[in-house]
Amino acid sequence: MLVGMHPHQDGPLARLRRGHEDLVLDLLRKHGPLSRAELGQHSGLSRTTLSDIVTELIESGAVVATAPGTAPRRRGRPVEALTLNPSAGQAIGIDFARRAVHVSAVNVAHEVIGSASEPHDPGLPWEERIALAERLVGTLADGALRLGALNAIGVGVVGPVEDSYAGPAQPCPSADLPALLHKRFEAPVLVDNNTRLAALAEATWGAAAGGQDVLYLRLSHGVGGGLVVAGALHRGAYGLSGEFGHIAVESGDGRCSCGATGCLETVASVGAVLAAYRRAGGHADGLAALLGALEAGDPVALRTLEAAGTHIGTVLAAVCNAIGPGVLVLGGELAAAGPPLFEPVERALRAHIMPISRDRVDLRPAALGEAGGALGGIALVLRESPLLSHYPARPG
Repeated sequence: MLVGMHPHQDGPLARLRRGHEDLVLDLLRKHGPLSRAELGQHSGLSRTTLSDIVTELIESGAVVATAPGTAPRRRGRPVEALTLNPSAGQAIGIDFARRAVHVSAVNVAHEVIGSASEPHDPGLPWEERIALAERLVGTLADGALRLGALNAIGVGVVGPVEDSYAGPAQPCPSADLPALLHKRFEAPVLVDNNTRLAALAEATWGAAAGGQDVLYLRLSHGVGGGLVVAGALHRGAYGLSGEFGHIAVESGDGRCSCGATGCLETVASVGAVLAAYRRAGGHADGLAALLGALEAGDPVALRTLEAAGTHIGTVLAAVCNAIGPGVLVLGGELAAAGPPLFEPVERALRAHIMPISRDRVDLRPAALGEAGGALGGIALVLRESPLLSHYPARPG
């Protein structure tokens, strides 16, 4: 469940009220339609508090009051039943990764309706990627998702995003991405970097939930990340924060997609690690085969991950010395390697970070998997996190 949050409010009273709202929503999810009296018995809330909470949930559209039954009653007015209103509106998150499309959706009660993913060729045209996203969305909620009721769509894309309304700094060739999506889904669209959105999701509901200073690094076909600084997701000037994959590593000389040489991405992306494994004599046609070799204890595979992890940990230490996060989260497909990757990362991190920080930084695996970027897109449009207090207002 995505926890309901009011933007810019995170004091004790706001948290208490959100807790009461979540309690009422959870009871309606578990028990189905309930009267106010039954809600009071189950929740233990006072009549006044419950009345205020129910009134707000009805006004927001999360809860509806159903018509009383037609059976005659001996005395008193008929009792209405309260129930969730899952069709009142939905929000969709889409992550256009380099080689896959990931989608997630929530209803107005902020429940996850479902998530779906499908890989594709990296050269797939944007029109076909959008069609793929539309088809995946159609599979959610057993095909019952009402596109006409959409409130908004949050979209993650690869690379820098200059403006969360205007779209990627390098727009898709045929037309502006938000315009294409708006035409398909007839809903407002917000766009941001997909790894930054994954960082938002992990810091809101995932491995770093509640963290005030968080560094997220995604090791996929590209390498990037996101920063939470002092409790707020950091975009940077022109949306350029979190490009950790383009920090130079000492021994790197490979040509990077950004045009430079020696970037972390040239030694720590999925493709770079596979290439290093093959150069060392290993045989793997893809990441799954490499992971299998690691499980089998292949020394070549272990040495390859040792080298990549050392580069990653060294870069993370440099960023930690500059930013001072308390939690580091590693995600992306390569993170599935587990200890053969995390252990050398940890060793290099401890070796290069300032001694005073060694026991104050917690390295964790990401918790949300492939859905992280799409869930972060949903958080963006629903303003579902106090981490967004410095972001532009949600679309109308």
